[in-house]
Amino acid sequence: MGIDDITKKAQEFLGDDKVKDALKSEQAEGVSDKLLDGVADAANKVTGGKFADQIDGARDAADKSVGNE
Repeated sequence: MGIDDITKKAQEFLGDDKVKDALKSEQAEGVSDKLLDGVADAANKVTGGKFADQIDGARDAADKSVGNE
């Protein structure tokens, strides 16, 4: 299985209406916030905070894609 196959399967999965609804749920919002905060904190720690604005921007952009807020 190549990267194109994986990409196609992921697009099919994310295109499913049930998956779309689950990603826009309150539960997904809470989980995604915790995950994104943890990743952003780790990235800031590794970079010594040099890229905090960019990391926060990426975190906020990702947060808009998951959950309901």
